[in-house]
Amino acid sequence: MSALPVLILHVTLPVPVAQSYAFLSDPRNMSQWASGLGQGLRQEGDAWIAQGESGQVTIRFAQANAYGVLDHEVTLPDGARVAVPMRVVANGEGASELTFTLFRQPGMDDAKFAEDAKWVMRDLQKLQQLLTPPNPA
Repeated sequence: MSALPVLILHVTLPVPVAQSYAFLSDPRNMSQWASGLGQGLRQEGDAWIAQGESGQVTIRFAQANAYGVLDHEVTLPDGARVAVPMRVVANGEGASELTFTLFRQPGMDDAKFAEDAKWVMRDLQKLQQLLTPPNPA
């Protein structure tokens, strides 16, 4: 099997890494920023179920850890599994860096891959805005 093409997407989050990780590692917060997986998210055992673009999807998240690993695996309605590697790391004391690895799925054309990348970036930018503290008046 040959390697899949990837894009590494990134945003700076204007909060300490502990705050970023606490927010991102709680699947209940996904509905606030992850438009592709956040709809109707509910827990069933060790998995989370959501209504995706093409039907019900199952999401399994990495166990809580001290390394900023936020990986998750999405099982699509057709049974295909999509790995979603994510990491959050400290950038000084008051900010953190979030990286998201987007794999181009088999059979996906250039236009769809670009569309997926834009979608993920919109979600990451929404997350960035959500975690930006309000300016004091």
